[in-house]
Amino acid sequence: MAPLEPWEKVLVNNEKFSQTTHGKQTCSECHGGNQSADKAQAHAGMIPNPSSDSQKLCSTCHMEQVSTYQNSLHNTQAGYWTAIEKRSVPENHPALEEMFGNHCSTCHTTCGECHVSQPDNVGGGLFNGHVFEKTPPMTRSCTACHGSRVGNEYLGKNEELPGDVHFREARMNCVKCHSGTQLHGSADDSSAAHRYAGEELPTCLSCHPTAAPGEDENQMHDIHGEQLSCQVCHSITYTSCDGCHVAVSDKSGKPFFETQATYTTFAIGRNPLQSAQRPYSYVPVRHVPVDEQSYAFYGENLLSAFNAAPTWVYATPHNIQRKTPQNQSCAACHDNPQYFLTADKVAASELQANQAVIVNAPPLASATLLTMLAKAPPLAESHPQPTCENCCQTCHLVGAPGALALPETHQNFSTTSCDTCHKRP
Repeated sequence: MAPLEPWEKVLVNNEKFSQTTHGKQTCSECHGGNQSADKAQAHAGMIPNPSSDSQKLCSTCHMEQVSTYQNSLHNTQAGYWTAIEKRSVPENHPALEEMFGNHCSTCHTTCGECHVSQPDNVGGGLFNGHVFEKTPPMTRSCTACHGSRVGNEYLGKNEELPGDVHFREARMNCVKCHSGTQLHGSADDSSAAHRYAGEELPTCLSCHPTAAPGEDENQMHDIHGEQLSCQVCHSITYTSCDGCHVAVSDKSGKPFFETQATYTTFAIGRNPLQSAQRPYSYVPVRHVPVDEQSYAFYGENLLSAFNAAPTWVYATPHNIQRKTPQNQSCAACHDNPQYFLTADKVAASELQANQAVIVNAPPLASATLLTMLAKAPPLAESHPQPTCENCCQTCHLVGAPGALALPETHQNFSTTSCDTCHKRP
């Protein structure tokens, strides 16, 4: 995002603005202050960001959006606290609240910071002479805040890596997938703890319904089904970070942060958020820059439960490609264990935290897998339909009467993938 000249940030384009609905109101109706030719008197009591109190002003015409926005993660910042609270204990929260106020709270966004001006935490400044934009400009609003990872991936700003096909070929704005309803929050998500809580929105199948198992001729969609999230096959290299530490400068008195390393990765891990909404066994995982000393400036051992949450986390990279290195063939993925987050790729100090994510054994080599697939006997027509998560293992893991015991080659298979190879008649 190019920096604005000081005058560009504040000057109102009265010719354009006065013709809009918002432009029919006087400045003081929203911003306070006084009608006066004297600058000091005119600005006395002025409110720079009126939508900070959206209930008072914006709700007059936009009641639905304002009422649900109270639940939006853009407003509550609940995702931050969900992550912090998992790794801390209540007695440390006062120190962490001080830290949060200094370093994190500026990411809170008001109505005006999306629809009138650039967000304050990236320098502010009017978009278009105070004209309200129903759809915020993507690079000056969405990726202004979400730029270091999502923006760079989506727009293709990472060196030698193409931008997301949805942008590169279709020129899709963020709101093509992330609707206003989702961004504004909804009446029933007041308990949303983070951006991956609740229903998966948006979904790839919303626009690509034939990618669902059994809906097209792509055998890979049938074989992998819901075992893999779409990004496992259709993402490419993305950004991870290490060791973010926060402090307050002795010289300026201003808060700052430093990150030890930023680098590109592609790692497939076990799904740490497996649920009915996200049933995948494997997903891309991204390293987040937290470590045990991230907040040490504010006190000792503030993240005393550091190992309670993984540092390699569920990720949905915004760099989708139809063809990727790992989806060229069975061998491209199955014969390349470097794609999988095995223990040797995790820092020793983080092994305990990431037990739910680490892949204990990479998938079988493609030649072995194809041989097994060809030899897999079909299920008998009389074979009972599984009715529980571990039904297959209940009989076959121990070799119950009449049931074949699982061979050694099957020990690492998912509990829900038997009918991938053993088809019903």
